[in-house]
Amino acid sequence: MLEVENIHTYYDLSHILFKVSLEVSKGEIVCLLGRNGAGKSTTMRSIMGLTPPREGVIRFKGEDITGQKPYLNARRGIGYVPDNRRVFADLTVGENLEISERKSQDGKGWNKERVYDFFPPLKEIDSRKAGFLSGGEQQMLTIGRALMTNPELLLLDEPTEGLAPLMVKMLEEQIARLRDTGLTVLLAEQNQQVALGLSSRAYVIDNGVIRYHGTIGELKADEAVRKKYLLI
Repeated sequence: MLEVENIHTYYDLSHILFKVSLEVSKGEIVCLLGRNGAGKSTTMRSIMGLTPPREGVIRFKGEDITGQKPYLNARRGIGYVPDNRRVFADLTVGENLEISERKSQDGKGWNKERVYDFFPPLKEIDSRKAGFLSGGEQQMLTIGRALMTNPELLLLDEPTEGLAPLMVKMLEEQIARLRDTGLTVLLAEQNQQVALGLSSRAYVIDNGVIRYHGTIGELKADEAVRKKYLLI
């Protein structure tokens, strides 16, 4: 479903990603692991079109989407959950969801009622302004808002960062449920325990370069890679 091939991405003159390549097949959860500043978020932003690569190719369902605008990629079926939970603070929870809705062609996709079934705490605060939510509530809302676009591929950037352990556990369970619905997910995550528990394969990035790729079992067995790049 997703192919990233030899991309180089810059912030102004700073060269951040070097020849990054990865693949995600339909129905998979694949994790992108690395320390803070390793290039995980830049990879996600490159795929979504927020920071287009200067070299290389990104394909979604076989179509070259390199450098395409984020709103066009959203229409194609790519959902994006950024690491900074950019909710619309002056809008209510319900309004945040409603303005993001992209109706599915068969009428069986995600809508506000289904998001509330998926994240019941959000239903209780439907009329609360998003700026007054806790970090965990904002993260649920951000994921819910991405689901309202009815994506085929979901880019999840550090979804558990800064959350209390109970909220982390709840989000982990919900992401697993997303996998069970058949949604394809690329997960960039600092919490390696969560990422390894959810994913089938892993890529490890360090200083903007993919240093390792393998199954979760292979990564768990490779102590040298984990010590060198993940500090676990």
